[in-house]
Amino acid sequence: MAEQTASADRPDTAGIPARPAPETRDENGAAVQGAASRTEPAPAPGGEPKPDSAVVRDALGVGIAVGLSGFAFGVTSAGAGLTLLQSCALSLLVFTGASQFALVGALAAGGNPLTAAAGAFFLGVRNTFYGLRLSQLLALPRYVRPFAAQWVIDETTAVALAQPTRRGVRIGFTVTGLTLYVLWNLTTLLGALGAEAIGDTDAWGLDAAGPACFLALLAPMLRTTRERAVAAIAVVLGLGFLPLLPAGVPVLIAALAAPAVLWFEGRRAGRATARESAGESGRGTTDRKGRDR
Repeated sequence: MAEQTASADRPDTAGIPARPAPETRDENGAAVQGAASRTEPAPAPGGEPKPDSAVVRDALGVGIAVGLSGFAFGVTSAGAGLTLLQSCALSLLVFTGASQFALVGALAAGGNPLTAAAGAFFLGVRNTFYGLRLSQLLALPRYVRPFAAQWVIDETTAVALAQPTRRGVRIGFTVTGLTLYVLWNLTTLLGALGAEAIGDTDAWGLDAAGPACFLALLAPMLRTTRERAVAAIAVVLGLGFLPLLPAGVPVLIAALAAPAVLWFEGRRAGRATARESAGESGRGTTDRKGRDR
């Protein structure tokens, strides 16, 4: 009897359809149900997703354009007295164009090999800071990270940071890294073999392909006054010290532009805060005098 009364008190829900679980969508717009949505990583930099084909197209453009400048390194390396094996080993193992050019440039100028290697090493330290940021955006498994670290360079970082979603970051980084690594090593080999046939690399413009491509990627990312100020001061420092210091060192000095701008902004903000505090203190004193009267 009690069971019948309890069942009578409960509303009849047999004809009411069950409410579906809340639907969420992943970074590609696909529906994700239930607990699976909680494991989906958040988009990386944020923004509207780009088609995979557009990301691949941009990455291939950068990889091919910069990869061809390996000709210049092969020729320069051979001219500096490095053997074919040494030139190819540098591209395979070091794989950071600026450091490689700094090393062979210093050797070609008659510099000490240890000094040349030290300058190249410090110039390549910037890739460590790239890696700190990319490790968060890529979120790769641990066993993949040592292999991906070999591709952490200027171009792969620029392409990856330009993507609005984690999928785009991974595609851009992988396609750029793979294309550039293969072409850079192939053209290094061809450049070292045909150093005499190629002649003056400056006449071909191969030495400017890498920096020009990187600047084209960097320019649209300079959106704030702070970023533009850092870039402008870095250019002035780099060009100003270029004829005075060994290859690679002006780039390290140009990096001081970032802390200089941050220090200036911090000092200006501190002065503004001090003026506001002084103004509030003055108003408080005036109010107290008015009440005393």
